[in-house]
Amino acid sequence: MHYDQSWMGYGWVGGVQAGLITAVAAAALYLLFQWLFRRRRGHAAAIGWSYLLSLALTASGDLWDMFYFNYARLQSLQLLKAKLAEVHDPDGIATRVLCELLGAVVGVFVAWLLAGRPPRASA
Repeated sequence: MHYDQSWMGYGWVGGVQAGLITAVAAAALYLLFQWLFRRRRGHAAAIGWSYLLSLALTASGDLWDMFYFNYARLQSLQLLKAKLAEVHDPDGIATRVLCELLGAVVGVFVAWLLAGRPPRASA
């Protein structure tokens, strides 16, 4: 699902902005899932679901565009131009996807640190 990216920058600036959006979404989802799974001892379910859902909500549009432009059979130059016109910064799509993937990891990790990771077992 695409969200409005018209205000975002191009290249690395747009990638970092998209990564920050994904990081915030991942952190919020981790805290939500941690609250939902509070009776369980492990953090694995909250980590996994928050990572997957944050990517589905924020990065799925860019991931689909990257997949589509690599594997779709575009029949004409006019169709290619029309499809590229719908994408914000088609030259920086790979950078944006990379930053979104890393942003989800960073968001979940920061929320895991803030929520209180389980104590280490003493030797």
